[in-house]
Amino acid sequence: MNYQKPISSESLEAYRLGSGLENSEARSKRLRWFITGAVLIVAILAATWFLTKNGDTAPVAAGNDNSQAPTISVITPGRVTIEGTITATGTLAARREMPVGVAGEGGRVVTVTVEQGQWVRAGQVLASIDRSVQSQQARAQAAQVEVARADAQLAQSNLDRSLQLVERGFISKADVDRLTATRDAARARVNVAQAQYSELIARNARLDIVAPAAGLVLERNVEPGQTVGAGGSPLFRIARDGEMELLARVGETELTKLSPGVVADVVPVGTERSYRGRVWQLEPTIDPQDRQGVVRIALGYAEGLRPGGYATATINSGTVVAPILPESSVLSDKDGAFVYIIDAKNKAQRRAVKTGIATSEGLAIIDGLDGSEKVVLRAGGFLNPGESVNPRLQKPSGE
Repeated sequence: MNYQKPISSESLEAYRLGSGLENSEARSKRLRWFITGAVLIVAILAATWFLTKNGDTAPVAAGNDNSQAPTISVITPGRVTIEGTITATGTLAARREMPVGVAGEGGRVVTVTVEQGQWVRAGQVLASIDRSVQSQQARAQAAQVEVARADAQLAQSNLDRSLQLVERGFISKADVDRLTATRDAARARVNVAQAQYSELIARNARLDIVAPAAGLVLERNVEPGQTVGAGGSPLFRIARDGEMELLARVGETELTKLSPGVVADVVPVGTERSYRGRVWQLEPTIDPQDRQGVVRIALGYAEGLRPGGYATATINSGTVVAPILPESSVLSDKDGAFVYIIDAKNKAQRRAVKTGIATSEGLAIIDGLDGSEKVVLRAGGFLNPGESVNPRLQKPSGE
């Protein structure tokens, strides 16, 4: 017969409490492991995000240990074709201005047939001067021509009759010579009278003020009734064929980049319309005061081009194939312009450069770079030659 000792209520309660404590400790241990794992996962994700957040840049080289060196952005500019332009301002004028005044003796103006702004043809009468006195002088001289001709005819008739009498012996050879000389003198007087008459006709014709060539009348400075004379101020100013030009002022350095024949776009002040022209002359002198020269840009006739007006010209100075750098990359000091490039050992090196055309993308470098260098994009002013850096390559703007 088996005898089992009954379990007291106190023992049963103690057993239940002991089992609960053991389960609680196991749960706490599992919770700590879970929290530790979660923290490690978060740390790994954060590190991965930090390392990849600058995906648009990449180290240029990874051979040297420059963990303590500053990180510098660099670009490789390459070479591009640049359309060069020069902007200049100046005054509009007639390309071939013809002042027209009194060519003869002058007098009182009786008619003016044109207004400024009108087109005229070559030889067209612009104004007429009173010629009542000159006309009477011309008539008198015409009569003198007729008198001289009559005398010459009489002398010729006398000579003809004497030649007939010589054959019969009634007139001597001396008389014939005398009559011949008289006839020749009469003919000469006809020529003199005719020349004097022609002179008067030419003088009278100069009392008509005419256009020397076709063109546009720019100024009219005479009115009917006005008395004018030779040597006075011009009565009219005409632009030959209506052609205009812009006298653009350009610095002497930029002047060397231009040549006759290059295209220019001219915009008069107060308008937005552009007129196409060409450089036809570079004046050979430089103003010693402002170190500028004059570029003469030929323009065809247009109503919007008014002589004396102000205008701006954009002149094509040719194309250049060169690297382009942003202005932040180009520094300057007393020795001139320079940039910092990064060599194969990731060290900064100073490189002297010569800048050219300024564009919306930056400055053209016409000397000192071939475009394959790694050029410091910005912060070059804080670098020293030979300083180690961690370069990060960036794409040039516009790519």
